[in-house]
Amino acid sequence: MTLRRDKTWCVRGCAAAVLGGACMPAAASPLSGLSAGTVVQLALATVAVLLCWLLWRVWNHRRHQERSLLAEIRQREERLNLALWGSGDEFWDWDIRDNRLYRLGASQLLGQGSHEEISTDDWRTHTIHPEDLPRVQKLLQEHIVGHTDVFESEHRVRNARGEWIWVRSRGKVVERDADGSPLRMAGTARDITAIRRAERERRVAIEVLRSMSEAVAVIDLDFRFISVNPAFSRITGYSEDEVIGQNSRLLDSSQHSAEFYRRVRDVLERTGHWAGEMWQKRKDGEEFLGWIEMSEVRDALGQRSHFVAVVNDITDKKRAEQELRYLANYDTLTGLPNRALLSERLGRAIVRARRQETRVAVLFLDLDRFKDINDSLGHAAGDRLLKAAATRLQATVGASDTVARLGGDEFTVVLEDVESIPAVERMAREILTAFSMPLEVDERHDVSITPSLGISLYPDHGLVPTDLLKFADTAMYQAKAEGRNTYQIYNETMDAESRRRATILASLRKAMDRGEFRLVYQPRMALADGRITGAESLLRWHSAELGEIHPSVFVPLAEESGLILQIGDWVLSEALQTLKRWRAHGLTDVSIGVNVSVLQLVRGNLPEKLARMIEDLGVPANRIELEVTESMVMQNAEQHTSVLNELRKLGVTLAIDDFGTGYSSLVYLKRLPIDTLKIDKEFIGDLTRDPDDEAITATVITMGHSLGLNVIAEGVESEQQLSYLREQGCDEIQGFWLSPPLDAHRCLAFIRSWQPGTVAAIPAPY
Repeated sequence: MTLRRDKTWCVRGCAAAVLGGACMPAAASPLSGLSAGTVVQLALATVAVLLCWLLWRVWNHRRHQERSLLAEIRQREERLNLALWGSGDEFWDWDIRDNRLYRLGASQLLGQGSHEEISTDDWRTHTIHPEDLPRVQKLLQEHIVGHTDVFESEHRVRNARGEWIWVRSRGKVVERDADGSPLRMAGTARDITAIRRAERERRVAIEVLRSMSEAVAVIDLDFRFISVNPAFSRITGYSEDEVIGQNSRLLDSSQHSAEFYRRVRDVLERTGHWAGEMWQKRKDGEEFLGWIEMSEVRDALGQRSHFVAVVNDITDKKRAEQELRYLANYDTLTGLPNRALLSERLGRAIVRARRQETRVAVLFLDLDRFKDINDSLGHAAGDRLLKAAATRLQATVGASDTVARLGGDEFTVVLEDVESIPAVERMAREILTAFSMPLEVDERHDVSITPSLGISLYPDHGLVPTDLLKFADTAMYQAKAEGRNTYQIYNETMDAESRRRATILASLRKAMDRGEFRLVYQPRMALADGRITGAESLLRWHSAELGEIHPSVFVPLAEESGLILQIGDWVLSEALQTLKRWRAHGLTDVSIGVNVSVLQLVRGNLPEKLARMIEDLGVPANRIELEVTESMVMQNAEQHTSVLNELRKLGVTLAIDDFGTGYSSLVYLKRLPIDTLKIDKEFIGDLTRDPDDEAITATVITMGHSLGLNVIAEGVESEQQLSYLREQGCDEIQGFWLSPPLDAHRCLAFIRSWQPGTVAAIPAPY
C-alpha cells in the first residue's frame, strides 16, 4: 500500500510540474527567448520528472527485493521440507500464547500433507501415547521454567497410519515477552523406532553374550582380538583389556604344532568357517581342551569384516567321557580290563587267529577260599589282596597277553598265537608257581592263597568268546573238584559234571526246608584205657531227587554258596540236643565233636549263638568240642585266634582237624587256644606201608605232646595201625577199627555196651 501511494504521488507531481512549466513566460528561458517564469516552470517540471523516475526506480527495486526474498523463503521452505522428508524428521513450532502447534515434516510422520496445525490439547490427547504423556509434560515444564537448557524426550507418538512409533523430540524456547514468559517454542522430532529396535536387539545380544557359558571372541582379519565376553575371561583367565589388540596366538597350546594352527587359520580364511577340538592355554599356563567354532561376519556390502569364535571348555566333559569309557571297559579296583573289554579283545583275537590259522587259549582263574579270607580280614584287606593278585598275574604272563578281572576273585588270561597245548600248560604251571609265594596285603599281613585254573582253546573247544569263557569256567570248577591249586583243560565230560553241580546246588537250597539232612556219630577211644571218650558228629544228606550225596560233594558247594551258615547252625543245634539226650541216659563223661566252617567263625556270630544254645539246652560247655580244619584256621590265624579265644572262654574245647594237610606255622599253632590235634587219615591209611607217613605221624604226636595237646588219629582201620599209634603214644583213635559212623540211637547203644578190650562189630552204612 505504501509503494502504491508513492507511485501515485510521483505521477501526480510530475504531471503538475509539466503543467506548471507550460504556464511559464517564454522570455524567462534563455535558450528560446522564453520568459524567466516559463524557464523556472520548465526546470521544476524537469526536476519533478526526474524525481518521479527516481522514486519509480526505488519502488521497482524494492519490489524486486521483496520478490527475491519471497522466492528465497519459498526455496528455503522447500529445502526444509525436502530435508525433513528425506530424514524422516519433523519440525514443530508451538505458539504457547495461542496454544497452537504447527508441525512440518515427512509424510511417514504426518501423512500426505506433510504439515498440520493442531491445538496443543489435541496434540496431548491424540498424538502422544498415554503412558508417555506425564513424562513428556514433566520435561516440557522443566525446560519452560528454566531448569533445563533444552527440552529432550524419547516417547511414542501416533504416525499418519495410526501406528505408535518412537520419536526423539528436541526443542527450545525461542521467544519470550518482556516479563520473560515463553511465547514460542520450536524443535524437531525424529523417528527412532528402528534405532530403538536395534538398540534393544543389541542389548539382548549383549546380555546373551554375558550370560553364555561359552567364551565368545570377536577377531579382526589379522586374528587380533576386538571384543570378548565375560565367559572368555572366566575360561582363559585373561581380562578384556589384556587381550584387546593381541593376536589370538596368545592362546595357542604346546600340544598342537604351529603347522596345525596355520592350517586352521588357512581353512578359516578360505572357507569362512572352522569347527573342531583344539587345545588352548590359559593365562596361568594351564591347558584346556575346547570345542571351537569360528565363522566369518560380513558387512552390509557383503565384505568380510571380522571373525567370531565360540569356545566351549570341554576338558571336564572329555575327562568324564574318558572316565565313563574307563568304567565301561576297566575294573576300577585292579585297573584290569573287565568282562566287556575282555569279550571285545577275545573276539578280535579269534578273528586274527582265524585269519592266521593259529590258536587262542583262555585261562579262567579263581582264587581258592577267597571268601574266607575276605570275611576274616575284612573287605578292605580283600580288595588289597585282589590288587596284589592282579599285579602278580600281570607280572607272570606276557606283555601282549590280556589279563582281565571278571568280578569277585575271578580273573581271565587270553593267550594269543598259542603254539601247542603243552605251552599253555607251561603257562598255567608258571601262574601256580607265582602264587606259591604269599601276597602282601599290608605291612602286617602276608596271605598265602592258591588259584584254580580252567583252560579252553580256540578252535579246539569253541569258536566264539562266550563258549570259550563258559568252557574255561567249567574246567576251573573241575580243578577245584580235583583239590584246588591245580589246572584242568576242558573236555566235553566236564559239561556233565558242571550240570551235575548245578543240579546238586539247586537241590541243596531246598534240603533244609525238606528236612533231608541228618547227623551220624563216630565214636573215638582213648588208647590208654580203652574208654570211649566221645563222638564226632558228621553231616549226611539224602536228597529226594538225587539220593545219597557224599559230604565231599555238597559241603564245598554249601560253603561257596553261603548255605553253610544255615546248615552249620542246624548241625550245632542238633548235636547239642543229642548230647543232652545222651546225658539223660547216663553218658555224662562223653563229649560231642562238631565241625565248624570258616564262614561260621567270621560271619556267623558263633560265640553268641553257641552261648545261647548252651544256656537254652543246659549242657556243659566242656563236653562240646569244636573242630576246625588246619587250612581254614591258618588262612587268617590272627583274626581266627580272637574268635577261638571267645569260644574258649565259654568253656568248650577246640580241635584242629585234618592236621598235616595244611601249612601251619608252629608260631601260630603255639598261639592258638586249641586243645586237640587230629592227624589226617591220609597219613594213617599208609601208616604200616609208607615210612614217610610213619615219620610224619610220629613227629606230629611228639610235637602235639610238646605243646601240651591231646592227639587223635583219624581213619584207623587195622590192628597194625593201632599198635603203631599206641607205641608212639597217641592219645586217642577214631575210625572203622572202632566203629563206623552211627545214627544217634545206635551210637548211644554202642557206647553204653562198650567194654574196654572189645572190638566193634556193628555194621552201619558210612
